[in-house]
Amino acid sequence: MMLSSQCPSPFFFPGHQKRTTTSCSPRASAELTASPPSSLISRRLILLRHAHSSWDHLSLKDHERPLTKTGQADAAKVAQILSSLGWLPQLILSSDATRTKETLKSMQAQVGGFMEANVHFIPSFYSVAAMDGQTADHLQQIISKYSSPDITTVMCMGHNKGWEEAASVLSGASVKLKTCNAALLHAFGNSWDDAFAIAGPGGWKLEGIVAPDSSSICV
Repeated sequence: MMLSSQCPSPFFFPGHQKRTTTSCSPRASAELTASPPSSLISRRLILLRHAHSSWDHLSLKDHERPLTKTGQADAAKVAQILSSLGWLPQLILSSDATRTKETLKSMQAQVGGFMEANVHFIPSFYSVAAMDGQTADHLQQIISKYSSPDITTVMCMGHNKGWEEAASVLSGASVKLKTCNAALLHAFGNSWDDAFAIAGPGGWKLEGIVAPDSSSICV
């Protein structure tokens, strides 16, 4: 894969002037993990918005809209990038909408490692994303329900506006997620409940944004 020398979009941090990144450097997974405080375990959270979906079939309910061919290709690209960075999830929690299921299917077809994760489809991920101010807390509840202490990387797949909002709340940055963009978040804790409690709102480190048109991390 050719390495992109341009970030797909600028990134904004609250309390600072607009920060525009003009170049992105691919970073190894080791560089995306800070040294843990004392003996706490690293916890990595991927918040992935579904890939581009079709509006061609007006008779379909929104929940049932499929991916476009572009969306399928983008999902495969993001899977490859996450794999190259060493961010393969052990647990995948996904909305049960057709477009999120097809995003995951394309990722699994591209990178076998995504087939090895435990997968749960969460109907509430579809509805909560449309509600103001509820997604971050809901993600914490669902992650705590389905995870175990030995799981260190979780991917949650869903929809805007909730996924942008949750990434922003957790990191304290103003996160924008286009279709098939993934926010990479990092914290520490001996369990996932512990990590959420220690980091609190704004305490998760935003390692970067993965996009299908760039093989590098952009922040």
